[in-house]
Amino acid sequence: MTGDIDTLEALSEEYQASVPEDLRATKSFDWYLEELYGDPKIARNAHQRVADMFDYYGTEYDEEAGVVEYKMVSEDPVNDGENTFYGRVIHQAIHEFVNKVKSSARGLGPERRIKLLLGPVGSGKSAFDQQIRQYYEEYTMRDEGRMYTFRWTNLCDVVDDQDPSDDTVRSPMNQDPIVLIPQEQRESIIDDLNERLDAPYTIRNEQSLDPESEFYMDRLLAYYDDDLQQVLSNHIEIVRFVADENKRQGLETFEPKDKKNQDETELTGDVNYSKIAVYGESDPRAFDYSGAFCNANRGIFSGEELLKLQREFLYDFLHATQEQTIKPKNNPRIDIDQVIVGRTNMPEYKDKKGDEKMEAFNDRTKRIDFPYVLSYEQEADIYRKMLSNADVPDINVEPHTLEMAGLFGVLTRIEEPDTETVDLLQKTKAYNGEVDEGDDIDVKKLQEEGEAKADIGEGMEGVSPRFIGDEISEAIMDSKHRDRGFLSPLTVFNFFEENLEHHGSIPEDNFETYYRYLETVREEYKERAIEDVRHALAYDIDEIQRQGEKYMDHVMAYIDDKTVEDELTGREQEPDETFLRSVEEKLDVPEDRKDDFRQEVSNWVSRRAREGEAFNPQDNERLRRALERKLWEDKKHNINFSALVSSNEFDDDERNQWIDALIEQGYSEAGAREVLEFAGAEVAKAEMED
Repeated sequence: MTGDIDTLEALSEEYQASVPEDLRATKSFDWYLEELYGDPKIARNAHQRVADMFDYYGTEYDEEAGVVEYKMVSEDPVNDGENTFYGRVIHQAIHEFVNKVKSSARGLGPERRIKLLLGPVGSGKSAFDQQIRQYYEEYTMRDEGRMYTFRWTNLCDVVDDQDPSDDTVRSPMNQDPIVLIPQEQRESIIDDLNERLDAPYTIRNEQSLDPESEFYMDRLLAYYDDDLQQVLSNHIEIVRFVADENKRQGLETFEPKDKKNQDETELTGDVNYSKIAVYGESDPRAFDYSGAFCNANRGIFSGEELLKLQREFLYDFLHATQEQTIKPKNNPRIDIDQVIVGRTNMPEYKDKKGDEKMEAFNDRTKRIDFPYVLSYEQEADIYRKMLSNADVPDINVEPHTLEMAGLFGVLTRIEEPDTETVDLLQKTKAYNGEVDEGDDIDVKKLQEEGEAKADIGEGMEGVSPRFIGDEISEAIMDSKHRDRGFLSPLTVFNFFEENLEHHGSIPEDNFETYYRYLETVREEYKERAIEDVRHALAYDIDEIQRQGEKYMDHVMAYIDDKTVEDELTGREQEPDETFLRSVEEKLDVPEDRKDDFRQEVSNWVSRRAREGEAFNPQDNERLRRALERKLWEDKKHNINFSALVSSNEFDDDERNQWIDALIEQGYSEAGAREVLEFAGAEVAKAEMED
C-alpha cells in the first residue's frame, strides 16, 4: 500500500511540475501590460508563434541540400524520437512549409493563404500536421510560448438583463487582451512594444472585439462614462491560454462529412438556442462560438482531406484567408487569427484544380508538395521506426531486408531517366547518395528531368510506405507462425508479390511494371547476398590492409612518375600496371578512366595525411570494395563451393567459420544458413560456369 501511495504522490508531483504556474491564476489588466513591456512576444499572432515554435526546438542546416532541418520533426525531442521524419525531399517540404509560415509572420502575404499540403496517400503529411499541433500544445505550455486571453466578470452588477449564470464570461474567441484597448491607443502601445522586440517580425493587431465582447464593452463604457480604466479594472481578468486540441481551444481539426449533414455553421458557429429565450435571437450573447474557425483562433486550423469538401462549403475559406474574418449566418463578421493548414490527396487536387469555379479558392492556397521519400535507405528508416514503436516479436531482421523493401518502394515513385547512360536502378542509387567521385551521373540534372517529366512532381505517385509496412508486418507474423526466428528479404519479396494486386491504392495498369521492379530488387539483393557470402568466405582484414598499402604505393609512383621497390627482390621497378588494373577492374573502372580514379584515391589519402589520420582502406568505400573483390578472386580457388549448395555437404569447421562470419554481419544463425544456400548456389553456379 505504501508503494502505491508513494507512486501516486510522485505522479501528482510530476504533473504539478508540468503545469504552468499561472495556468489557473487570474491577473489584472495592468499586470498584463507590464508583462507585455517585459516580453513583447506575448502579443505575437498565430503565424509568429508557430514560426518561433519551429526554431525553439532547434534547427540544423543541411548545407549540401540547402535545407533547414527542424529538430521537432527530425529528432522529435518531446517524444524521445518516436515520431521522426526521414528523407531529403520530406525535409525540403517541411522547410518550404516553415518558410511560408515565417513569411506570414512578417506579413508578406502568405498569412492570407491556406498552406495546402499536397501528397499521395501515406506520404506523411497527416503525421506532420499532427506533429505541428502536438508541439503547439507543448510550446504554449512553456514560458517561451505563453499567451493570454481574458474574461468578463461581475457583469450582472452593470448589465440589467444579464443571466446570472453568465456573470463571468470568457472571451468566446480567446482573443488577446490587447484588443480591449481601442485601436488608436493600441497602436501607441504596439509601437512601444516593437521598439523593445527582438524578432525578425513586428507585432501587429488590428482586430476588433468579437460581437459578444463588443456588446459588453459598449454597455460597460456607457455605465462608467467611457472610463476605460474602470471597465478594465473592475470587469476584466487575464487568464493563461494554452492550446488544447481535445478541449478545442487554439487547435481544431475539421473533417469532411456527408454533404447532407454538413453546413457552414460547423465552421463559423451557430445560434445558441438555449440562450435565445433569455436574450432574444438577434442578441450577440445568443450566439454559440463553437465553429471550427472559432475554436482554432490564436492557433492552428487543420483541414483534413480539405478538397473533398463541397465547393459551396469551401467559400467560407475565402474570407477566412484573404480578409482573416468569418461571417456567421445572420451575424456580423468576426476577426480571426490562425494558421490555416489543409491536406489533400492527388485526385481531389486535380479535380479542383481543373474546376474554373474554384479559381478564387485556388488563388488563396499555397501548395506545399509532400512527396514520398526518394532515398531507399531513408525509406528503410521509416520501417525501422515503425518496428521500434511496436511490440515486435523476438525475430531478427536480416541485413538488407528493410533496405530492399525501401528500394522497391522508391523504384515505383521515380521517373524513368531519359538518358541511355543511366538506368532506373542507377538513378535510384544516385538518389540514395551512391554516386562516387568521377561517376558520370549528375544527380541535380536527374532531379530536374524527373520533376519536369512527372505530372505534378517526382515522388507524388507510387507504392506507399503503408503498403510496404503492412507486408513487412505480415511477413513477420508469418515467420513466427512457421517458427522462423528471422525475417529475410526473400520472405518480404514473396508477400509483395502475393498481395500487390490486392491493394486498393495501386492501379491495375501498374501491376506489370511493379512486378518488373520487384525482379530488379530481387537481382539487387542477390548481388548483395553474394557479396556478403564472399565477405564471409574470403575476408581477411590484414590482407586487405596489405593489398591496400601496395596499391597506394604503386598509385603514388604512377602519378609522380617514379619507381617503386619490389616486395620480394627489393629492386626498384616501374609501377605494376597489371596489379593496379586487377584492383580497378573490380569496380568496372574503364581503361580511359583509370587516371581519374587513381587521382581520386590519391587525393583522399593526402587529405587524411594532412588531418593526421593513418591510411586505412576500410575508410574508403570504393577502395575497400575493390580490394575485397580482388581478395575473393585470389582465394576462391581454394573454397569448396559444392558445400555451399547443400547443407549436408558442410564440413563442420567450414560451416562454423562461414556462419560466424555472417553472424558478425548481422545475420541470425538460421538466416546465415538461408543466405549461404541462396547466394552460395548462385556463386557456385557462376564459378562452375567459369
